[in-house]
Amino acid sequence: MTVEPASSAAPRSVPAPRTTAEPPAAPAPSPPGGRAAWLAWSVGVSVYVLAVIHRTSLGVAGLDAADRFGIGASALSTFSILQVLVYAAMQIPVGLLVDRFGPRRVLLLGVVLLSAGQLAFAFSSAFAPALASRAVLGCGDAMTFISVLRIAARWFPAARNPFVAQLTGLAGMGGNLITTVVLAQALHREGWTPTFTAISLLGVAVFALVALLLREAPDSGAGQPADRPAGDRDRPKVGRQVLACWREPGTRLGLWVHFTTQFPGNAFGLLWGLPYLVEAQGLTRAEAGGLLTLLVLSNMTFGFLFGRLLSATARARMPIVLTVVATTGLGWALVLAWPGGHPPLWLLAGIIVVMGSNGPASLVGLDYARARNPVERLGTASGIVNMGGFIGTMITLFGIGVLLDALSPDGAGGYSADAFRWAFCWQYVPLAVGLVMILRLRRKVGAAEA
Repeated sequence: MTVEPASSAAPRSVPAPRTTAEPPAAPAPSPPGGRAAWLAWSVGVSVYVLAVIHRTSLGVAGLDAADRFGIGASALSTFSILQVLVYAAMQIPVGLLVDRFGPRRVLLLGVVLLSAGQLAFAFSSAFAPALASRAVLGCGDAMTFISVLRIAARWFPAARNPFVAQLTGLAGMGGNLITTVVLAQALHREGWTPTFTAISLLGVAVFALVALLLREAPDSGAGQPADRPAGDRDRPKVGRQVLACWREPGTRLGLWVHFTTQFPGNAFGLLWGLPYLVEAQGLTRAEAGGLLTLLVLSNMTFGFLFGRLLSATARARMPIVLTVVATTGLGWALVLAWPGGHPPLWLLAGIIVVMGSNGPASLVGLDYARARNPVERLGTASGIVNMGGFIGTMITLFGIGVLLDALSPDGAGGYSADAFRWAFCWQYVPLAVGLVMILRLRRKVGAAEA
């Protein structure tokens, strides 16, 4: 057999490499949205609503807890500070768990921890076991929000994610309303142990709901889940994954946005709001409770508004953040500078409405992280960002408490309006630090996008 000359074989040899080359990889399918997506989100968010009910349950039981455990105000505040500390410390570990094992398993573990912690709290009769049970509850609480955001990221198109994130926060505020309206009445009628036992048993129904109905991601074309946890060979080392998230300027910007916007409303609603309104402003507990309910309603309203704006355009992110930071700072300046330290009721209501924007604005930080990180490390990036606001809350809770003690004479029965005025000025320290970091990282993220 003879070999043909190269010139005569040339026409046939041209297409040969194309027959052996592998076809280009198909692009990842876009999340479908639709009814299935809303069903998956609804099942996941039911766990978050349950977590908020557990988280805020102590807020309506503070006086009962003081009587039951024989503790004072400083020891009572330890419950809140410990719970926030545990929540913040768990964010990166939870993000890694979500990335490696999927949000469904993490949500199931979260329900178990929430229920176990609340059940132990129901039967605790001493301070130390009760404190430990709240720490367990904080661990379970930390596993919910990031998991729901991961489910939303896999089920909804990217343009819808900011709106869904705001709806998630809004649903959580619904859990807060349940605590304020239903749990407070049940505690008054039924007593400590039956009320908290009933709350813990809600976890059984929610656990079954998640186990039976939750699909954490839509099916791929092959009928397999599109977001299956990576195998051991595909998993990056923990340190490498955290470092990769941290090196991304969008993650760091998200953390400082979350830090700067969330802490004023969080610290006020979680611990210092009721003492300030009752002791410094002379309101009754019923009036103070009404204003704190206004904080929840304002939060829900701003959550819906910001969600619509962010779904329309990503350019609304930084204007929302800077407007909320500036309005909160100016609002508190008016309140604290009011002659005599007793601002009128309309101004108190105004600053509480403004602080209702703090929580929804903090979720913009998660949008920055979601836009700048690949999907396989979204849980880790969200965990880093979600630490910010709770670190700011701890700094604020502690700083205000230290200043109140320093500004009040020994043996005083409470804190004066003047002590609260100067102690609340502490908020401007984390506010200023956070604003400087936001403006600095904003330029870096803008340069990277350019």
